[in-house]
Amino acid sequence: MFADRVLSGMRPTGAMHLGHYHGVLKNWARLQEEHPCLFFVADWHALTTHYEETQRISADGVDMVIDWLASGVDPNKATIFIQSRVPQHAELFLLLAMATPLGWLERVPTYKDQQQKLSDRDLSTYGFLGYPLMQAADILVYRSTLVPVGEDQVPHIEMTREIARRFNHVFGAEPDFEAKAKAAARKLGGDAKRFEELRTQYQQEGNTEALMRARSIVNAAAQLGVEDRERLFGYSEGAHRVILPEPAALLTKVSRMPGLDGQRMAKSYKNTIALREEPESVTKKIRTMPTDPARVRRTDPGEPERCPVWPLHQVYSDEPTQQWVQTGCHTAGIGCLECKQPVIDAIVRELAPMRERVQRFLDQPALVQDIVADGCDKARAMAEETMHEVRAAMGLVPAR
Repeated sequence: MFADRVLSGMRPTGAMHLGHYHGVLKNWARLQEEHPCLFFVADWHALTTHYEETQRISADGVDMVIDWLASGVDPNKATIFIQSRVPQHAELFLLLAMATPLGWLERVPTYKDQQQKLSDRDLSTYGFLGYPLMQAADILVYRSTLVPVGEDQVPHIEMTREIARRFNHVFGAEPDFEAKAKAAARKLGGDAKRFEELRTQYQQEGNTEALMRARSIVNAAAQLGVEDRERLFGYSEGAHRVILPEPAALLTKVSRMPGLDGQRMAKSYKNTIALREEPESVTKKIRTMPTDPARVRRTDPGEPERCPVWPLHQVYSDEPTQQWVQTGCHTAGIGCLECKQPVIDAIVRELAPMRERVQRFLDQPALVQDIVADGCDKARAMAEETMHEVRAAMGLVPAR
């Protein structure tokens, strides 16, 4: 329907660690080469669970952006911005709330799950109940079509699709829609007849390829205004105007980066290696990691699958090195410190260019502020385009 646009965000948690890099940032660096991307600091989302702890939100957001840049996110290829500096997010959140059933929010799987996991916090707030709707606003205000998520986040994208569908049904039902859509189709000129043929194929035969080709004709028609484009998107599907397109979940294989104790790497477990970690600190952390408890003495054979170091080899070591570990551990041919050294070398090697890039931004804080300010300007401009259409559809301002 609309041109592909990727949106993703992270709560401000300060400096990033290897779990963030392998789980999210490497994927962002890849996506920016394939699609227009928007990456944002979700500082309002931080308030939904930590509204009483705001002292570090701003500074943590800047720290996080620095690590994004050091990890390869390129402000010349992606738009980097801070959620709270684009007020259109809040406006769309408010307007969508007017027509979103309360039950939709209460049935989101993570709602009760998070209440149980964060039982030490007061989550009986409207902000926490409404955070999935805020996520929907984050996505829809840019008319984003692709949202990279893991499987556990798919229900949020499905709800966003339902919210967009409901909005289009309620507010896209303009008087004389079909007549206006046919008039818009005539503006396609020589492609008008082909558009009608493809529309008929889709509606009569369910031919999704025909629908995609009809959408391509509409997307390529530079002579169409925004409203006519929305009408033809909806008309091709037999629906109303498509003001807010339904996004798709871009399922990504989330790398489960192991921590220093064998659990998932997370700050809450105190088992992380930061992207800015000094080589000496990396060496110390890896060398003091626990190993297979069966290897009490150097001569005791062990089992790599029982050792927290082995998952790190699976991330960082090639096949010959992994085989060397397996054989050496089973036969006690290598000691635990020998086993750890290839992991130390690989992590230090991986972090070296990131630490170098980080230093550049630490030395030039104004550069980071300029990147964020520029990204916020671009984000506001994109969001305002959507909001004008939303306000007009809801009768809050005259249509263009």
